Amino acid sequence: MIYDERIKNLNHKKINNGDYVLYWMQASQRSEYNHALEYSIEYSNKLKLPLIVLFIIMEDFPKANFRHFRFMLEGIEDVMNQLKSRKIKMVIRKGEALPIVNELSKNASILITDFGYLKHEIIMKSNIAQQLNCSMLSVESNVIIPVEVTSNKEEYGAYTIRPKINKIIDKYLIELNSRLVMQSSIDYPIKSEDISDLNSFIDSLKIDKSINESIYKGGSVEAEKYLKDFIENKAQYYSELKNHPGMNYSSNLSPYLHFGQISPLYIALKIIKSDIKSKKDFLEELITRRELAINYIYYNKNYDSDIEKILPSWAYDSLISHQNDLKDYLYSLEELENAKTHDEFWNKAQKEMVITGKMHGYMRMYWGKKIIEWSLTINDAFSKALYLNDRYSIDGRDANGYAGIAWCYGKHDRPWKEREIFGKIRYMNDKGLIKKFNMEKYLDLKL
Repeated sequence: MIYDERIKNLNHKKINNGDYVLYWMQASQRSEYNHALEYSIEYSNKLKLPLIVLFIIMEDFPKANFRHFRFMLEGIEDVMNQLKSRKIKMVIRKGEALPIVNELSKNASILITDFGYLKHEIIMKSNIAQQLNCSMLSVESNVIIPVEVTSNKEEYGAYTIRPKINKIIDKYLIELNSRLVMQSSIDYPIKSEDISDLNSFIDSLKIDKSINESIYKGGSVEAEKYLKDFIENKAQYYSELKNHPGMNYSSNLSPYLHFGQISPLYIALKIIKSDIKSKKDFLEELITRRELAINYIYYNKNYDSDIEKILPSWAYDSLISHQNDLKDYLYSLEELENAKTHDEFWNKAQKEMVITGKMHGYMRMYWGKKIIEWSLTINDAFSKALYLNDRYSIDGRDANGYAGIAWCYGKHDRPWKEREIFGKIRYMNDKGLIKKFNMEKYLDLKL
């Protein structure tokens, strides 16, 4: 079932007498457990029209580079093949969104799209909707509970959003069955980019190619492999070992969730149906913490720009009051980017992100805290952390990334004992890492 609260009417215009139903796929880059896709199929069946799925490659997409485009397009290959098996044509175009959507929507009865939470995504789709001559709807599918249903405001922390989620979560933890496609669109005559030679196609893109691809391959097929491996081999020990940097007990699903290549609802239902003992802790991360991060960037548009406007007053005031404290080390962005600090644990974490495209979750907290300690001002530290994470992490430019960095400054946390530089925000140091974990094992990891 697709609840009405997942659906937004973006322009309140009429449904036209068109030739097809158009689904503009962007945030939910998958063919399974995609509410926007299934809703589009329902509409095409109701109108007795073929369904066309449009995907636009925007070469100037904010902060995206070769690493991100490669991962994304590997996923689009999967989507194309899977849609073809369901008798649905996928049209790939590259360029600016407005003229492309405008062109294809002229012959469409209705335009349906999926829902993104970053401010530039919301603004772009809102602007496009107003310029179209047909109805445009968005369908929310990358959270388990629609963001505005969970809360109508920015939540203070996990302890305030958790009871709101728990109160209604059972309603939304339901299977999403694939709809039967009544009319094939495979042979519908619309031109599309040819990505069959993916290497050549990516070479043709006018994008930042200064960063190599990551070690992770994109796509729902790969995501399914990671989920299967996690449930069978890691999940039983997730609670005890997830924070150990030298032991890989994370699910590695965050890059796939970022690009919408796997559904959080699908993951949650798989975990719930399994017999693993770490269900509660994993679901806390997947649902409560992830949807808290999305709540944060949806309701606070300063998430990547103004640290004063994202922090609780106790955290910001405390950091500012200690901003001129004496610091033993100050590192430039270039030194940080090239892992040229005195701290071997930090350097390893930075190299892990640069080389692999992902950083261990616990080390990302340590990594962010140390940038505060090694920067002249908190604004300088904040901009450095955002730049590095967005540039190198496959799951950068994302709600979890922005919330994770903000957490390092006291967001979604509580006051601690006051100390130099950090004030009342939580402090982390290398001695704590050594005490808790086998850090030699982390340093020995091959990247």
